[in-house]
Amino acid sequence: MSAIMNEPREGAVSIEGAPKLRSRVSLQAIVAGAVVAIAVGFMLNVLGIAVGATTIDPMMPGETPDAGTITLVAGIWLLVSSLIGLGLGGYTAARLSGNVDKEDSALHGLAVWGVAFLFGAAVAGGYATSAARTAAQGAGSAIGGVAQGIGSAAGQVAGAAGQVIDPQAALERARSALTRRADPEQMTSEQRMAEIGSIAAQRIASGSYEAGARDRLQALIAAEAGITPAEAGQRIDQAETQARQAAQTAEQRAREAADAAAKGVAVASFWGFAALLLGAVAAALGSMAGARRAAYLSGRDWSDRDWGAAR
Repeated sequence: MSAIMNEPREGAVSIEGAPKLRSRVSLQAIVAGAVVAIAVGFMLNVLGIAVGATTIDPMMPGETPDAGTITLVAGIWLLVSSLIGLGLGGYTAARLSGNVDKEDSALHGLAVWGVAFLFGAAVAGGYATSAARTAAQGAGSAIGGVAQGIGSAAGQVAGAAGQVIDPQAALERARSALTRRADPEQMTSEQRMAEIGSIAAQRIASGSYEAGARDRLQALIAAEAGITPAEAGQRIDQAETQARQAAQTAEQRAREAADAAAKGVAVASFWGFAALLLGAVAAALGSMAGARRAAYLSGRDWSDRDWGAAR
């Protein structure tokens, strides 16, 4: 009866006169395979960037591929380079581990894939964190500068205004203009516009008019535009209809954008899962190809010459 055998080790149990295969893991081989996978993948990506850059000709826009084509080709090349790197990394790990069992070799390849993936995720996370920190620092500096400038300008304006007008008197005049119920015909244009804005803001905030606010708004608009109250009422109804339509349109667009974003995330996630799965398969196949050959026994003793053939 023939059997697949591995190199005998100290303490191994013999069955039918031949040493038994002991499962083993070689961390050094896994690390070496991961290093090879990352290095080969990086090298091929650099080659892809170089080749892609040669296709861009700013002097001949019609002959330069569009952004969609460049993105598609770059994604395909990234996948291919990753698969090649993982395949070679798995082969390296299996060959250095000395395994003749293909299942053990495949597990070494999967370990290489896992280490390479964790390294790539750590690097990507570090870049994302660094970019976010830089953006936050830049935004904080900009906001601080703007706030300082606004404070300085406000101080200068307040100082100049304090020399010309009485703040309390200005506040009383503004409050009177916003709260009094004067005849719209006797009010100035600024007073009418201020009260129209106040009523419109209240309508938007609460969703309805207060008692008498609709009639007051109609009278103000009629006096301001020089039209009849009926025409002012029509303008108010038209404006509210347009506002409702705009709100509905904005809501519909927001729903469509959210749906498109959700679909985009789903598609990207499925493609990412497929790429990771293909990477695992490539690493496993490469490691199985790198497994050392096993010698077959056929009723004869296991000798050093057989071990040399198995290697």
